[in-house]
Amino acid sequence: MAPRPIDCVVLGDLNVDLILAGLQGEPAFGQERTVSDALLTLGASAGIFASDLARLGARVAFVGRVGNDHFGRFTLETLRGEGVDLEQVAVDPTRKTGVTVSVTRPDEKMLITFPGTTAHVSPADVDPALLPRARHLHVASYYLVTSLRDHLPRVLREARASGLTTSLDPGHDPESRWRGIEACLPLLDVFLPNEEEARAITSQADPVDAAVALARTVPRVAVKLGSGGAILALQGGGILRAGPHPIEPVDTTGAGDGFSAGFVWAFLRRLEPADALAIANACGALATRYLGGTAGFPRLPDVLALVPDVGLRLEVAGS
Repeated sequence: MAPRPIDCVVLGDLNVDLILAGLQGEPAFGQERTVSDALLTLGASAGIFASDLARLGARVAFVGRVGNDHFGRFTLETLRGEGVDLEQVAVDPTRKTGVTVSVTRPDEKMLITFPGTTAHVSPADVDPALLPRARHLHVASYYLVTSLRDHLPRVLREARASGLTTSLDPGHDPESRWRGIEACLPLLDVFLPNEEEARAITSQADPVDAAVALARTVPRVAVKLGSGGAILALQGGGILRAGPHPIEPVDTTGAGDGFSAGFVWAFLRRLEPADALAIANACGALATRYLGGTAGFPRLPDVLALVPDVGLRLEVAGS
């Protein structure tokens, strides 16, 4: 069998981020506030993940939608610059590309999103000929891809039938209902929620309990804890922990997506779970160094410099 030419197909949201940093005072209707910096950049969990994974050296193809507008062209140009295959991205002439306004501080942010074309990504966008060419399918922003999410279990089953492994980063539910995703969990190899998402999906107050509950169904559950590092629950028992790195954050936008990209990269390299968690945790930390979701994301040598033990093992293994 010929080698698969695509490491990862990414399915999900595409939009731009308008990031406003250094807010003076609290936002309020009827009043004007100023910020110290602003940036228009690539946004969307799936979009940032695809850019980050490609920057680590993986061959990435994207399935999604943008509008025939400035934001859509900007998004495609940015991903193309990272080497992402965009053949399966539809340009929708009838709808606008989405945009997220992020009011950010070093340790927190507030997001306001217009989903735009993201809400219209559908199973029909997935070319049946694409999956057999790939090794892995990653899906992001389950609660925003409203035309896809009810059909996602079928897409995941088709991917697994084609020999792909699968992962899902659920993202936040703007309606705070947290329903439906349970049908996808048995079809995943990797689940990548943050602490809030894991607790909401499982109704467990403690993130470790939430991770353990999810790992009864999913073989690997990596929960992002923000400034607290991360944990990895393995099916059959076992919790691994990664502590925070001493990096002063500038902006946490995209840090979770960088973590997910690092974990999937390591998973595709078949690294040991502890090493996969360490790499993911380093990627998430390094992603916070600059304003925006991708500006601070590192190349592989920078990641391995932050976790030299893992880098040494990869060097010895010849990976």
